[in-house]
Formats: sequence, C-alpha cells, structure tokens
Amino acid sequence: MTIAKFQGGDAVTMSSREIAELTGKRHFHVTTDIEKMLAELKEDATGFRAIYLDSMNREQTEYLLDREHTDCLLTGYSAAMRMVVIRRWRELEEQAARPMTQAEITAANANHLVAVERQQREQQVALDRIERRVEDLSQTTVWDHCPQNCQSLTRIKETMLARHGLSGAVVDYVLKAWPNQPNPAGMVRNGHEEALGSQYLVWSKSHVTAAFHRFVSESTMVTTTQATHPYFEGRFRLVQKAQS
Repeated sequence: MTIAKFQGGDAVTMSSREIAELTGKRHFHVTTDIEKMLAELKEDATGFRAIYLDSMNREQTEYLLDREHTDCLLTGYSAAMRMVVIRRWRELEEQAARPMTQAEITAANANHLVAVERQQREQQVALDRIERRVEDLSQTTVWDHCPQNCQSLTRIKETMLARHGLSGAVVDYVLKAWPNQPNPAGMVRNGHEEALGSQYLVWSKSHVTAAFHRFVSESTMVTTTQATHPYFEGRFRLVQKAQS
C-alpha cells in the first residue's frame, strides 16, 4: 500500500517496488539508487526500510519514500521516468486530500490490520528459521579432526577472498543468512589447549563451492569490481577472475 490511512493517523509514501514498476527499472537497482542517495544525504536508511515476504515466503527489503525523497531520487532518472512517477504522486495526494468515506475508513483499518498480521508472520518466519537452525546445529556430527572434504569458516573466507575478492562479511552472509545458505556438515573439536574444548563449524567443500557459484552468478556487476545481489544489502567487492 502506498497510502496508509487508518483511525488515528495517516501517511503517504511510495515504495521502491512501485517506483521500480513505474519506471521499468529492476527493484534492486532502485534500492541501490535509494541507498546511494540516502548516504549522500547522510540520512539513516533504516528509517525508510521495510520488510515484506515475496511469493516464495522469503523476507525481502524495500524502501518507503515520502514525496521529498522521491523527488530527490528522480533527479537522476530520465524525464519520461520522472513524469510517470510525478503523475502517480499526484493521484496519491489527491486521494489522501479528500475526506475518506466510512467504507474507505473501514477498508483502510482492515488493510492496517493485514499489515500488522503480515509483520507478525514475518517475525514468526524469522523465529522459525532461527529455531530450525538451532535444532540442526544440535544434531550435527562432531569430529575430532576436520574431514578432508570440509572447510572451516576461516579457510572458506581465505578461499573466497582469493577466488572472488569477497569480504569476510559477504562470506558470513552467504553461509549464515542467505536463504540458500549451505548447511554445515558438522562440528570439529578445537584441539588447542587454550580452546577449553570448544567446537567450530565446518562445511562441505562441494556445497560451499555450489553455494558461492550461485551467489556470484546471481550478482550484477555495477563497476568492474563492485556488485549487487538481490538479497544482499548494498554493494560489495566482486572480482570474477576464476570460476568456481
């Protein structure tokens, strides 16, 4: 919803998804433009960020902009794109300016309730994911030594830095937060005396290779060394000098 009205308050915003639809740009290109704009304005992007569930029930990020920030974003777009969005904004403002009928108030309250329920579902999905992760970890195999076909997080970071120039933060995301993350193969007991019996996760080399191959193939190069990914927030370094 780009107009959110309900008893006790109202707000008029335009989502990055609607901007993408109106301008014909890909959504993650629009979100990248918004993040760059907010960074230049020295404004906190989290204040504009919202979460929604896509058709596959996966959490995705969008941005909700007011008229002022939408106008600022459009300065970098073509005249044709600007005109489409300007006309849509006029429609939104006209709808927001006239008094709401009782039927519209009822519908708006219902939409607000749906939005609240959606947010609760999103939170439950995130909690379920964490619970499954904890359960999976509790059932993993524990080895005294790392198997030859597995790698630790430290080793994976070294490999992906050398292979694709990926930072440790991106590797952490792919292994721990990405919807298509590879499952850990098990855990290894740390043999160092000072480790006090602690354990560390290891992943199958083949699963790691396949996961990063997919992540890289889904990424879009913005410059010769900077890329974006639909699920990763912001740009990251990517050098495709070797195939995984």
